Amino acid sequence: MSRGSLRPLAVTAVVVASSTFALRSPVPEPVTLSACATPRQINDGFSVAAPSTAGIDDAKLCGLIKQAAAANLNLHSIVVERGGAIIAEQYLPGVDWSIWSLRGYAQNFGPDEQHDMRSVSKSVVGLLVGIAIAQGKMKGVDTPVFDNYPGLAEFATPPKRAIKLHHVLNMSTGLAWHETAATYGTFANDETRLFLDWRIPRVVLKRELFAAPGELYNYNGGNTALLADLLEQQTGETLANFARKHLFEPLGIQQWTWVRDPWRRNISFAGLRLRPRDMLKIGRVLRERGAWQGKQIIPADWIERSMRAYAKTANGLGYGYQWYSGVVVNQGANVSWYGAMGNGGQRLFVVPDLELTIAMTAGGYNSSSIGRAQMGLFREIVASVK
Repeated sequence: MSRGSLRPLAVTAVVVASSTFALRSPVPEPVTLSACATPRQINDGFSVAAPSTAGIDDAKLCGLIKQAAAANLNLHSIVVERGGAIIAEQYLPGVDWSIWSLRGYAQNFGPDEQHDMRSVSKSVVGLLVGIAIAQGKMKGVDTPVFDNYPGLAEFATPPKRAIKLHHVLNMSTGLAWHETAATYGTFANDETRLFLDWRIPRVVLKRELFAAPGELYNYNGGNTALLADLLEQQTGETLANFARKHLFEPLGIQQWTWVRDPWRRNISFAGLRLRPRDMLKIGRVLRERGAWQGKQIIPADWIERSMRAYAKTANGLGYGYQWYSGVVVNQGANVSWYGAMGNGGQRLFVVPDLELTIAMTAGGYNSSSIGRAQMGLFREIVASVK
């Protein structure tokens, strides 16, 4: 499915639906694993193998996954790939809150279930922008953003005219914006206005500057919404159609949804739904510098730009073109990783030097504990690679 199936909602319903972001899922019952993360062989471009054949101790990886499942954090899936083969794949029952759900619901997750990506959607939008620029359908990263919006000239002060597409991509526009996990779904969070107002460019660009463009990182879902608006404006295609033709179909990703807002726009900053194995496939493409099965899907130089740390986040991670980066320890040495992160525990980790990719989904929305636990699990897996 390539488009969200929801009909337009009345604006009065939006706050109710969005407010589910602020509610924590009921804690699921502890899970006992009957088997240890044995991957399925399906025709999706991945082979499967035992961890030991990929340089990871079977018992060690099994123990780490069992420990994560027993932690009762509402983890829904973990899929590990190394060197082109999936070596571990575990799905766990849990409680979820999809983006328009009015309440939590129990779900038996498996390889065929799509899962909310939340802000992993932003990272995918970053890749789509790179594809569109390479095709000559979008203006380059040095283009001043206000050049695309002559109707918003009243907000284009001389300092704000310095905002370029480059700054929008790496969250350093300097525009005032408040967005924290604890306030999602409330009017204390500026993201809420992206659901309520059909004039997204105005919502974002009318904000006052609190820093010079390029000076400071400030997380801002409005930046991603602006990227999507520019992509649709300049390519003449919806975000979902462009993604389908130029990213998902070339990768063989067939089961996906890009949920829409009350104005029937694809929710660029949080609305993508993917299966974990397809999430993993996007990570594999990054690791191969934009190539999949011998075909260049995303320009290699865009992958390099996307992973470059132009800014530092509050927790010390690097931030590029809608992608995070950092270092992790393997065999006593630091190795670089890149990744995408979404509210609730949606995680994609890519470690090129180790040929390792890890995808995780979860239902720990608006909680920081799931993210800390997943980062710890990621570090432990990396440390176990020989």
